[in-house]
Amino acid sequence: DTSLGEVNSFSPSVPISPSSMINQYKFEDEPELRDLFITVDDPESHITAIETFITYRVVTKTSRGEFDSSEYEVRRRYQDFLWLKSKLEEAHPTLIIPPLPEKFIMKGMVERFNDEFIETRRKALHKFLNRIADHPTLTFNEDFKIFLTAQAWELSSHKKQGPGLLSRMGQTVRAVASSVRGGVKNRPEMFTEMNDYMETFSQKINVLDKIAHRIYKEEREYFNEMKEYGPIHTLWSASEEDIADSLKGVASCIDKCCKATEKRMAGLSENLLPILHEYVLYSEILMGVLKRRDQIQGELDSKIDALANKKTEKDLFSEEIGKLEDKVECANNALKADWDRWKQNMQYDMRSAFTNVAENNLRYYEECLATWESFLASQRVDLHVEEDSEDRP
Repeated sequence: DTSLGEVNSFSPSVPISPSSMINQYKFEDEPELRDLFITVDDPESHITAIETFITYRVVTKTSRGEFDSSEYEVRRRYQDFLWLKSKLEEAHPTLIIPPLPEKFIMKGMVERFNDEFIETRRKALHKFLNRIADHPTLTFNEDFKIFLTAQAWELSSHKKQGPGLLSRMGQTVRAVASSVRGGVKNRPEMFTEMNDYMETFSQKINVLDKIAHRIYKEEREYFNEMKEYGPIHTLWSASEEDIADSLKGVASCIDKCCKATEKRMAGLSENLLPILHEYVLYSEILMGVLKRRDQIQGELDSKIDALANKKTEKDLFSEEIGKLEDKVECANNALKADWDRWKQNMQYDMRSAFTNVAENNLRYYEECLATWESFLASQRVDLHVEEDSEDRP
């Protein structure tokens, strides 16, 4: 999208500094008045004879009339979030449901419950619920309300009322069968363009995600080596009396740059990596949504073909076709509205993420440059003092 390139234009009259650059961007997407606030925090480990798992506290504050209270506090585990996502997809097949963080990989089980993993997941779950809360349709979903308000036993009871295994298998079989039948005959051009856009977007965002993780890994390796580099100069100064002060100064500069690098890494891990990976997951979700829209379109096309080849029961077929046409129209309208909203949010998130990275990089290099310039200035002063003392009789 060409609007993503607009961030490259800087006014030459603006001084080059992090604060002045970042202030050039005034995002128009100001948050609207909200009536639903959700917080995910306070992770707790639970160990039973069968399994070990984490629960998170979900606190909801609202002024909506359909809620019986203005504040709720419940505990939810990851499986509960998965259930909510599946119910939203079932109820709204052509809406873009926010992504959840992936399940842990078996080989990573040892690190499953370390603090960094838990905090990363907590942030992702917090964002997931708030994305739903901000969505004009999903926010009023009944299962979402139950997720936020029901106690554990009530939620467990409600889950059992959902579709059984055979029903879910039937849905999966139909989806697979639809996907292998080939392209849709009468797909509107708009959705073909969406599909092409998402194929390109998916390729680009996956490459960006891999490169960003590689940069972070290299930055961490550099940071670990720099932590060892500084103390070496301090040890060296103990055996070099004539240049001891200079060596200690170098060690101090390295230590300050090391701390600046740590801040820079934190900025990458908090502001860039999660956003890129979230949109990697979004690209998979959107491709799924487009396939489900095509499945509905395919059902309509097959009925129209059947009607053309069938001489009897035309009234029955006409009625089914009318219902499917309404279903396709609803699916198209829902996806079009959600698509525009998703692209607007994506552009805002990407622009914010990359401007934050640019600002952090500028601060990092300015801080390191100032550190070394200060050290060089002190060395010149010391050198002039030594020269003056040697010139004296």
